[in-house]
Amino acid sequence: MTASSSSSSPDGTSVLANVRLPDGDIADIIMRDGLIADITAMPSDNDNGATRIEGYGMLVLPGLVDGHMHLDKALSGLPWMPHPAGPTRLSRIETEKALRASLPPVTERASNLVRQCVSHGTTAIRSHVDIDPDNKLSHFHALVEVREAFADIVDLQIVAFPQSGVLRAPGTSDLLDAALGEGADVLGGLDPIAIDNDLDGQLDILFAIAERHDTGIDIHLHDAGADGLKEINALCERTAACDLTGRVTVSHGFCLGAASPDAFARTADAMAEAGISLATHGGASSPLPPVMALRERGIEVFTGNDNVRDTWSPFGNGDMLERAMLLAWRSGYRTDDDLQVALDCSSGAGARILGLEGYGLAVGNRADLFTVDAETPGEAVAQRPRRGIVLKGGRVVAREGEFSGESGD
Repeated sequence: MTASSSSSSPDGTSVLANVRLPDGDIADIIMRDGLIADITAMPSDNDNGATRIEGYGMLVLPGLVDGHMHLDKALSGLPWMPHPAGPTRLSRIETEKALRASLPPVTERASNLVRQCVSHGTTAIRSHVDIDPDNKLSHFHALVEVREAFADIVDLQIVAFPQSGVLRAPGTSDLLDAALGEGADVLGGLDPIAIDNDLDGQLDILFAIAERHDTGIDIHLHDAGADGLKEINALCERTAACDLTGRVTVSHGFCLGAASPDAFARTADAMAEAGISLATHGGASSPLPPVMALRERGIEVFTGNDNVRDTWSPFGNGDMLERAMLLAWRSGYRTDDDLQVALDCSSGAGARILGLEGYGLAVGNRADLFTVDAETPGEAVAQRPRRGIVLKGGRVVAREGEFSGESGD
C-alpha cells in the first residue's frame, strides 16, 4: 500500500480557488510546497501556471482532528455484525478478545477506517491501540504499518493502550515499555481503580515508563463518582511532581460531568494547574464533562470519535463534524459562537494537544484543509453538509466524500 495524491504545477504551486473563508469573504488560497503561500481575493487563475482546484464557493476550514480513536478495533469495510458486547467494561474487553481471531487483519480494517475519516475531512488522528499479553505488540505493529502507508495522507499518532489493564494482566508493563521503544508516540492507561484495583500501583508504572521514554500520557478514566475524582486528582499530583505539565490527557473523565459544584471546581482547578487536557467523545450514555467551564479555566478540551462501528459499539461513521454536532447538542449549544467552540474541540484544540505544527488557515501554515457546503462554521457543525475537497499538504486526498489519496502498487 503506497500513498499518492493529485498533481500540481511543475513548481509545486496549486490554487484552491473560489472558496468562502470563515469570515464570509470569497478568496483563492495559493499553496506551494505543502504550505499556504497566500490567501487573496484577487483572481489567481493564471498564477504562473499553477494547478487550479475549484472550490465552488464552499466554506474552507482547517482539517479536522480526531483526538481519540481505536483504529485496531474497527469493523469498517466488513459485512454488518450484530453488536455482541455486554453491558460492562470487562465484558466488552473479553468479548473483543474472543472475536479477534475471526476478524480480518488489523491493517485492513484500520486502513478502511482511515480512508473513511479522511473522506470526511480529517487530516490528523490520535489512535489508541490494544497492547496485552495475548496479542502482545501485534496490533501496535499493524498500526505502525498503517501510519507509514498513509504518511502523506493523515498524521497518525499512536497511543500504547493497556485495554486489559496493567497489573491484572502480568507482562503488560514490559510490553508498553517495548512499544514506546519501538515508536509509539504516547503512553496509555485505564481505570486504575476499577480495572487494576490499585490506583498508586498503576500510576507508579505509567509514570516510570513515561519518564524513561520522555513521553506524555493519555489515560482512559471512565470511573464514576468519588473513584473517578480520586484518580484525576492523583494524576494531577503525579503530573506536577514528574514535570509532565502539559503532556497528560484524561480521556472521558465522566466523573467531572456528575460532580458537585465544589468537587468539580477543586478538580478542574487542579487539572488547569497541572496542564492536563481532556478528551471527550460526547457519548450519550455517560455524564458529559462541562466543556465551557473547563475551557474557561484554560483546560484544553478536544474530542474524537472513540469507537467507530466495532465490537464495542455499532455506532459512528468517522465524521468529526458529526462528533462536533453531538458535543454541541449534548451541551445545549445554539449560538454560532458556541458551535464554533464545538468545532474547535474537533479541530484546533486537538491539533494543539497532538503538537501539530503549522496548523490552521493562515499564510505559512500547512495546507491541510477541507471544503464543506456551508456558509459559516456554525452551519457546518449544525448541519454536517457534504464535503467537497480534502487537501493534505495542498494535495487532494478526497473528493465529494470519496477517498482518492492512495494508489496500490
